[in-house]
Amino acid sequence: MKSFLKFNDKLQNFGAYLSSFLFIALTILIVTEIVSRSFFNVSTMIAGEYSGYFYLASVFFGLGYTFKEDGHIRITILTSKLPTKGKKAIDIFAGTITLALLLFILYYTIKMVIESYRFDMVSETVSETPIYLTQLALPVGLLMFSIAVLAFIFKRLKYDK
Repeated sequence: MKSFLKFNDKLQNFGAYLSSFLFIALTILIVTEIVSRSFFNVSTMIAGEYSGYFYLASVFFGLGYTFKEDGHIRITILTSKLPTKGKKAIDIFAGTITLALLLFILYYTIKMVIESYRFDMVSETVSETPIYLTQLALPVGLLMFSIAVLAFIFKRLKYDK
Protein backbone atom coordinates (compact mmCIF):
# COMPACT_ATOMS: atom_id res chain seq x y z
CA MET A 1 0.00 0.00 0.00
CA LYS A 2 2.74 2.46 0.96
CA SER A 3 4.63 1.71 -2.25
CA PHE A 4 1.49 2.42 -4.30
CA LEU A 5 0.96 5.72 -2.50
CA LYS A 6 4.63 6.65 -3.07
CA PHE A 7 4.29 5.71 -6.74
CA ASN A 8 1.17 7.88 -6.96
CA ASP A 9 2.98 10.86 -5.44
CA LYS A 10 5.88 10.53 -7.88
CA LEU A 11 3.54 10.02 -10.84
CA GLN A 12 1.40 13.04 -10.01
CA ASN A 13 4.47 15.20 -9.40
CA PHE A 14 5.81 14.12 -12.80
CA GLY A 15 2.45 15.09 -14.33
CA ALA A 16 2.69 18.51 -12.70
CA TYR A 17 6.23 19.03 -14.02
CA LEU A 18 5.19 17.92 -17.49
CA SER A 19 2.18 20.21 -17.35
CA SER A 20 4.40 23.12 -16.33
CA PHE A 21 6.86 22.37 -19.11
CA LEU A 22 4.03 22.34 -21.66
CA PHE A 23 2.77 25.72 -20.42
CA ILE A 24 6.27 27.13 -20.81
CA ALA A 25 6.51 25.64 -24.33
CA LEU A 26 3.09 27.11 -25.15
CA THR A 27 4.22 30.54 -23.98
CA ILE A 28 7.45 30.34 -25.97
CA LEU A 29 5.53 29.28 -29.07
CA ILE A 30 3.09 32.18 -28.79
CA VAL A 31 5.85 34.72 -28.10
CA THR A 32 7.80 33.37 -31.07
CA GLU A 33 4.72 33.77 -33.27
CA ILE A 34 4.14 37.34 -32.06
CA VAL A 35 7.78 38.35 -32.56
CA SER A 36 8.09 36.69 -35.97
CA ARG A 37 4.90 38.33 -37.22
CA SER A 38 5.62 41.74 -35.73
CA PHE A 39 9.25 42.12 -36.74
CA PHE A 40 9.75 39.79 -39.69
CA ASN A 41 6.23 39.55 -41.16
CA VAL A 42 6.54 35.74 -41.08
CA SER A 43 4.36 33.16 -39.37
CA THR A 44 5.33 29.85 -37.81
CA MET A 45 2.12 28.44 -39.35
CA ILE A 46 1.72 26.08 -36.39
CA ALA A 47 1.42 28.36 -33.35
CA GLY A 48 -2.37 28.27 -33.11
CA GLU A 49 -2.60 24.55 -33.64
CA TYR A 50 0.23 23.50 -31.34
CA SER A 51 -0.66 25.93 -28.58
CA GLY A 52 -4.04 24.18 -28.45
CA TYR A 53 -2.37 20.78 -28.28
CA PHE A 54 0.01 21.94 -25.54
CA TYR A 55 -2.82 23.51 -23.54
CA LEU A 56 -4.98 20.38 -23.72
CA ALA A 57 -2.08 18.13 -22.71
CA SER A 58 -1.12 20.48 -19.90
CA VAL A 59 -4.62 20.38 -18.43
CA PHE A 60 -4.92 16.59 -18.63
CA PHE A 61 -1.43 15.92 -17.22
CA GLY A 62 -2.17 18.23 -14.30
CA LEU A 63 -5.52 16.71 -13.28
CA GLY A 64 -4.09 14.03 -10.99
CA TYR A 65 -1.71 16.42 -9.25
CA THR A 66 -4.49 18.92 -8.68
CA PHE A 67 -6.63 16.17 -7.17
CA LYS A 68 -3.76 14.91 -5.01
CA GLU A 69 -3.22 18.41 -3.66
CA ASP A 70 -6.97 18.82 -3.00
CA GLY A 71 -7.20 21.54 -5.64
CA HIS A 72 -10.45 20.46 -7.29
CA ILE A 73 -13.64 22.13 -6.16
CA ARG A 74 -15.43 20.19 -3.43
CA ILE A 75 -18.80 21.03 -2.01
CA THR A 76 -18.43 20.54 1.71
CA ILE A 77 -21.65 22.09 2.94
CA LEU A 78 -23.09 18.65 3.75
CA THR A 79 -19.94 16.91 4.93
CA SER A 80 -18.82 19.75 7.20
CA LYS A 81 -21.55 18.83 9.71
CA LEU A 82 -20.81 15.09 9.68
CA PRO A 83 -18.59 13.15 12.07
CA THR A 84 -15.25 11.78 10.79
CA LYS A 85 -16.69 8.36 9.91
CA GLY A 86 -19.47 9.96 7.90
CA LYS A 87 -16.99 12.13 5.99
CA LYS A 88 -14.86 9.07 5.29
CA ALA A 89 -17.85 7.11 3.99
CA ILE A 90 -18.92 9.95 1.68
CA ASP A 91 -15.33 10.41 0.45
CA ILE A 92 -15.08 6.70 -0.35
CA PHE A 93 -18.47 6.70 -2.09
CA ALA A 94 -17.69 9.84 -4.11
CA GLY A 95 -14.22 8.52 -4.96
CA THR A 96 -15.66 5.23 -6.17
CA ILE A 97 -18.24 6.98 -8.38
CA THR A 98 -15.51 9.30 -9.70
CA LEU A 99 -13.21 6.37 -10.44
CA ALA A 100 -15.98 4.50 -12.28
CA LEU A 101 -16.74 7.57 -14.39
CA LEU A 102 -13.06 8.15 -15.13
CA LEU A 103 -12.56 4.54 -16.21
CA PHE A 104 -15.59 4.82 -18.50
CA ILE A 105 -14.20 7.98 -20.11
CA LEU A 106 -10.71 6.44 -20.24
CA TYR A 107 -12.05 3.47 -22.20
CA TYR A 108 -13.63 5.70 -24.82
CA THR A 109 -10.61 7.98 -25.15
CA ILE A 110 -8.43 4.92 -25.75
CA LYS A 111 -10.88 3.80 -28.45
CA MET A 112 -10.75 7.28 -29.99
CA VAL A 113 -6.93 7.25 -30.12
CA ILE A 114 -6.87 3.76 -31.64
CA GLU A 115 -9.39 4.76 -34.33
CA SER A 116 -7.43 7.91 -35.16
CA TYR A 117 -4.31 5.79 -35.53
CA ARG A 118 -6.04 3.09 -37.57
CA PHE A 119 -7.53 5.59 -40.02
CA ASP A 120 -4.28 7.59 -40.31
CA MET A 121 -6.08 10.79 -39.33
CA VAL A 122 -3.99 13.96 -39.61
CA SER A 123 -4.77 17.59 -38.84
CA GLU A 124 -6.13 19.70 -41.65
CA THR A 125 -3.35 22.25 -41.30
CA VAL A 126 0.04 22.76 -42.90
CA SER A 127 1.72 20.51 -40.31
CA GLU A 128 -0.53 17.51 -41.01
CA THR A 129 0.12 16.30 -37.46
CA PRO A 130 -1.09 12.74 -36.79
CA ILE A 131 -4.17 13.24 -34.62
CA TYR A 132 -3.54 10.20 -32.43
CA LEU A 133 -0.33 11.81 -31.14
CA THR A 134 -2.24 14.85 -29.97
CA GLN A 135 -5.03 12.72 -28.48
CA LEU A 136 -2.67 10.53 -26.43
CA ALA A 137 -2.63 13.14 -23.67
CA LEU A 138 -6.29 12.41 -22.89
CA PRO A 139 -6.03 8.73 -21.91
CA VAL A 140 -2.62 9.22 -20.29
CA GLY A 141 -3.89 12.14 -18.21
CA LEU A 142 -7.10 10.30 -17.34
CA LEU A 143 -5.12 7.23 -16.29
CA MET A 144 -2.96 9.40 -14.04
CA PHE A 145 -6.10 11.02 -12.61
CA SER A 146 -7.65 7.58 -12.03
CA ILE A 147 -4.56 6.45 -10.13
CA ALA A 148 -4.79 9.59 -7.96
CA VAL A 149 -8.45 8.85 -7.20
CA LEU A 150 -7.63 5.23 -6.39
CA ALA A 151 -4.91 6.40 -3.99
CA PHE A 152 -7.45 8.77 -2.42
CA ILE A 153 -9.86 5.88 -1.86
CA PHE A 154 -7.11 3.68 -0.40
CA LYS A 155 -6.06 6.47 1.99
CA ARG A 156 -9.66 6.89 3.16
CA LEU A 157 -10.08 3.15 3.65
CA LYS A 158 -6.83 2.67 5.53
CA TYR A 159 -6.27 5.83 7.54
CA ASP A 160 -8.50 7.95 9.75
CA LYS A 161 -8.74 11.50 8.57
